[in-house]
Amino acid sequence: MSGIDWPVLMRAGIQGLRLRPAEFWHLTPAELALMLGQGQGRAPMTRAGLEALLAQWPDAEKGDEDGG
Repeated sequence: MSGIDWPVLMRAGIQGLRLRPAEFWHLTPAELALMLGQGQGRAPMTRAGLEALLAQWPDAEKGDEDGG
């Protein structure tokens, strides 16, 4: 026995996510988990995490059309 509850996963993918069967079967387990909202053990982004990303990748200033 594989330990995977295929009927539950298929219902979630095909009925819940409205995937076509071919789309469901082409997904990796990681892709399906992500689509189902499972973060692979990662915590949601915090405000500090967002601030760090903004510092690393700032938006262009107004009037700075080339982004740099």
